[in-house]
Amino acid sequence: HPLSLYPKNKPRNRLKSRSRTKWLTFSLTSIVTDFFFLESRKSYNLLFERSLALTMKSLIPEAWKSMLAPQIQSPEFRALEDFLEQEIHAGNRVYPGKEDRFKALELTPPLSVKVVILGQDPYHGAGQAIGLSFAVPNSLPKKPPSLKNILKELQSDLGHPIPSEASDLSGWANQGVLLLNTVLTVRAETPLSHQNKGWEPFTDSILNALNLIHSPIVFVLWGSHAQKKKALITNPMHSIIETPHPSPLSAYRGFLGSKVFSRINDQLERNGQTQIDWKRISDS
Repeated sequence: HPLSLYPKNKPRNRLKSRSRTKWLTFSLTSIVTDFFFLESRKSYNLLFERSLALTMKSLIPEAWKSMLAPQIQSPEFRALEDFLEQEIHAGNRVYPGKEDRFKALELTPPLSVKVVILGQDPYHGAGQAIGLSFAVPNSLPKKPPSLKNILKELQSDLGHPIPSEASDLSGWANQGVLLLNTVLTVRAETPLSHQNKGWEPFTDSILNALNLIHSPIVFVLWGSHAQKKKALITNPMHSIIETPHPSPLSAYRGFLGSKVFSRINDQLERNGQTQIDWKRISDS
């Protein structure tokens, strides 16, 4: 009988064939599903990054946009946008968040600027950077050493007690103190990681614009990095105060004891301008 040629093998082979078919179907389905998931995720990330880049310009306060328009439209600014996109695409965390990136410009419009305190790049620890040089949130329990030295000098200079919580410096910014870093973002836990990526031409354009304002401004340059920007301040109407940086590495070389806050106020008085109420550290 023909069936005797395949004793018990045919059903077993059928079972194996069905198992292989199911396995192949499952594998192909998994591969296709994973592919579309990955592609969808890539598309989402690219859309997110592109939306971030497109909103960079929109985040700059209107009062500053016309003054900074040539720089905002420059290839350097576009390269900066591309770099920030790449950082996010690579999964790197960037500080501060985009909503705080231009906080200094937001709180201190150009025609309100009386004092500029120039920093370097934002704090690189989680929950620290808020878009104002040297400032951290009031709620942050451990204040950075540089800020501690700034408040220590404030107490020594003007007798104001060191606050236990106030540290966001919004009170200074709202009085016309532009708290500007030369680099406005940083990769988490990696200081100076966004240096020479396009921020310096942008912040130089801010200093150039302020230099042209026909109202006296006191530029405060703490440390060698800030003092390199002295060449941009050519308007004789403005004044410059230089001290060592408040970092623990240099504060004892002349920042502490410099009486920088009373010197700023003395200069503002000579300019016929309202002095800064330095004890008004936070408006939050």
